Amino acid sequence: MDVYEAIKRMRELSRQGLSFSFSFMSYSMDKGKSNGITEVRRARLRRQTTEDKNRFAGIMLNYFDLDTNEYGQCYQPLLMEFNGHKLELN
Repeated sequence: MDVYEAIKRMRELSRQGLSFSFSFMSYSMDKGKSNGITEVRRARLRRQTTEDKNRFAGIMLNYFDLDTNEYGQCYQPLLMEFNGHKLELN
């Protein structure tokens, strides 16, 4: 499945109040390092950050982790899996 098709489905599920699972490769642009793969078992997307608050807002995905009750974000191109489906960046 294509990364952007997965994001579209994530948005649809979130609008319906449903959760989904996904994983991504973590990366901190400020630190220039990764802490490996992050897996989120139950999430919903939240509003995107504006570019005046985050220069990478156009490629970020903001989510809420329903298991930890924490906000998170990841880079869209680093998504690896959605609801058990491996993702490809086309």
